[in-house]
Amino acid sequence: MRILGLDLGTKTLGLAISDLTKTIANPLMTLRFEELDYDSLLPRLQELVINEQIEKLVLGLPKNMNNTIGSRAEETILFKEKLENYLNIEVVLQDERKSTIEATNYMLEANMSRKKRKEKIDGLAASIILQTYLDRTKG
Repeated sequence: MRILGLDLGTKTLGLAISDLTKTIANPLMTLRFEELDYDSLLPRLQELVINEQIEKLVLGLPKNMNNTIGSRAEETILFKEKLENYLNIEVVLQDERKSTIEATNYMLEANMSRKKRKEKIDGLAASIILQTYLDRTKG
């Protein structure tokens, strides 16, 4: 069984998957959807949960820097509830502050082109979210 990490945006959903030992997170893909049409993601996620034998989802929670919950975090919490109801699977919220910045910095250090960064940012951010969760729960 594996764990799937998710980085929810307004038009994209970055996905990352753990290895079987739940030690290492790897970027998987980015799903694109019409702005704020989160329901359209549910069938594709259900397919992934079944095909990849996913036992849990880790969804990035975009808290404000002062640790408060803003409108994006509220939307994420509503999406969490939709996921749990539709997929009948545990969804854990993981603080994602700075995950996109960290992902961008990794790609800049690797001299990745702007076009490539745009293609890879969401999956890498999901990987950072998932890796943070895996490290926290292993300890």
